Amino acid sequence: MDGLVEFRTEDGVHVVVEGVEDEDGARLVSRGDGPARAARTFEDSLDGVRAAAASALRVFRDGSLRPDSVELEFGVKLSAEAGAVIAKGSAEGHLVVRLSWTPEPSPTRPPGPDAADRS
Repeated sequence: MDGLVEFRTEDGVHVVVEGVEDEDGARLVSRGDGPARAARTFEDSLDGVRAAAASALRVFRDGSLRPDSVELEFGVKLSAEAGAVIAKGSAEGHLVVRLSWTPEPSPTRPPGPDAADRS
């Protein structure tokens, strides 16, 4: 199991998350028995992910597709040194995008003279 990393929020609350090994197998080791302390706040660590999400939303909302809704799913890993990074789901970065459109309601036609004959 990977080590624990403790982040502090801007409100002073401590959040402990399971740390991740980096690609060369090195692991962050804490001093003493407690979790390793992150150098950045929890919010600061998520700034890069927030910027990536805002950029992706801009691409999908402002393009020619014009969906009614955009849903982004990022896999996020937290590291004491790097903060939050977009995690890889396989060999590539992990990002799931769902776009949806609501069909236009079909115009209703006023009943014609033969509407009573169809019942």
